[in-house]
Amino acid sequence: MKNAKGTVFKYGDNVDTDVIIPARYLNSSDPAELATHCMEDIDKDFVKKVKKGDIIVADKNFGCGSSREHAPISIKAAGVSCVIAETFARIFYRNAINIGLPIVECPEASKGIEAGDEVEVNFDTGVITNLTKGTTFQGQAFPPFMQKIIAAEGLVNYINQQ
Repeated sequence: MKNAKGTVFKYGDNVDTDVIIPARYLNSSDPAELATHCMEDIDKDFVKKVKKGDIIVADKNFGCGSSREHAPISIKAAGVSCVIAETFARIFYRNAINIGLPIVECPEASKGIEAGDEVEVNFDTGVITNLTKGTTFQGQAFPPFMQKIIAAEGLVNYINQQ
């Protein structure tokens, strides 16, 4: 499975699904359309600045709130290659895996990485390297079955390939 490498967008505790993708856009299920509104209510410039491969880093309870699959879809469609957080809301975690968005829990990385840092994540080992500061953190490596789901771009594709 490939690594993720990109510039960090940093957020705090309790980033809920309503700010990841505001409810007013839930009438669309088109990933490209959802991507144009990703993080809009917490970071107006996110969609203008995010580049393919960039990484979101947050503190505790990322993805809390409504159990909408639109939230991880909008993040992935915006080009984000990975989300690192101290902790994730359970349903967001599962939805992210189901749609093939890599997410890594790592409290140390959450505290030691700042907005604008260049970060690389090795999904096989769980090692997170802050290339800007020259520091590394040990996150959770994905079990092989989850790596296969992410590599297939989501659970449905994975099942269809079997």
